Amino acid sequence: MNAAPHFRRIALIGFGLIGGSIARAAKLQGLASEIVTTARSEKTRARVAELGIVDLVVATNAEAVEDADLVILCIPVGACGAVAEEIAPHLKAGAIVSDVGSVKGSIVRDMAPHLPDNVHFVPAHPVAGTEHSGPDSGFAELFINRWCILTPPEGVDAEAVERLRAFWAALGAKVEVMTPDHHDLVLAITSHLPHLIAYTIVGTADELGQVTSSEVIKFSAGGFRDFTRIAASDPTMWRDVFLANKDAVLEMLGTFNEDLSKLTRAIRRGDGEALFDHFTRTRAIRRGIVETGQDSAAPDFGRPHPPLAKQ
Repeated sequence: MNAAPHFRRIALIGFGLIGGSIARAAKLQGLASEIVTTARSEKTRARVAELGIVDLVVATNAEAVEDADLVILCIPVGACGAVAEEIAPHLKAGAIVSDVGSVKGSIVRDMAPHLPDNVHFVPAHPVAGTEHSGPDSGFAELFINRWCILTPPEGVDAEAVERLRAFWAALGAKVEVMTPDHHDLVLAITSHLPHLIAYTIVGTADELGQVTSSEVIKFSAGGFRDFTRIAASDPTMWRDVFLANKDAVLEMLGTFNEDLSKLTRAIRRGDGEALFDHFTRTRAIRRGIVETGQDSAAPDFGRPHPPLAKQ
C-alpha cells in the first residue's frame, strides 16, 4: 500500500503538541473525513473548539472513539493503560488503536490486556517535538523528515501496520518498525538520557550559591542555552517516561557514568590526547546527524539573528 490512507473517522485522545500537529497535518493532507478529539481539561477542549482544527470536540474518551477507524492516544504514557481500559468497550471492530508515547514496552504491557481481539493495536512513537505544549503549540510540519517508530506486538495484522505506516508517511515522517524493547533501549540513549542530563545541569546551575540566577540567565552561552530548551519540556510527560523506561535508562545512565569517569580522570591527569580523541569521535557523530538530515548545519544551528545596527 503506497497511497496515503483515508480514514472515515480519526479520534485523538489528548490535544497537545503531538495531537494538535497530527490533526493539522491530517486535515491538510485529507487523511480523514472527520477528526474528533477530546482532552481531560474543559479549558483545553474549549480552546480546541475555538481553534477550529478538528471537526468535533467531545467531553469523554468513550464518546471520542465511538465508530472511529483510527484511535491515537496523545497523552502521557502513565495514563495510557487506564484510558485503554476505559475506551475498550466502545471501540469499533477493525479499528486501529495507537499512541505516540516515548516508551513502548510499558505501553504494550499496560494497554494490550484491555483491548478487544477485534481491533488492531499498533503502538507508535513520532520522534519529533519541541519544548512547547498545549493545544496552540502544534503545527502541520512537525513530522516532516522525522522518524516515526512503530512497535507492533507479535501477531498484529500486517495490513493494519502498513496502513498506519502509510498514515505517518503521509504526515511527512520516515517510518521504522522495531520491537518495543529495542525501541526503549535506543531511545534511552538518544532521547531519555539527554533529557535527564539537561534537567540535571539546569538544576545544578540553579543550586549554585556562588552564581546568582540573573548571571545564569545573562551569561547563558550556547551549551547551557540549549540544555535549558530541552529542560523546558513537559514535566508530566518526562516523569512518566523515566518511570516507564527505568531499566533501559538506568542501563544507559550506568554506561554514561563510566564514560564520564574516564573524562574526569583525563582532565585530572592532564591527558589532552585522551580528551582530543574523545571529542574528535563525538564530533564525527554530530556531523553524521547533520548529514542524515536530522539537524541543520547552518551557522549557530540556523537561529535567526537581528541585523547589526550601525553605530
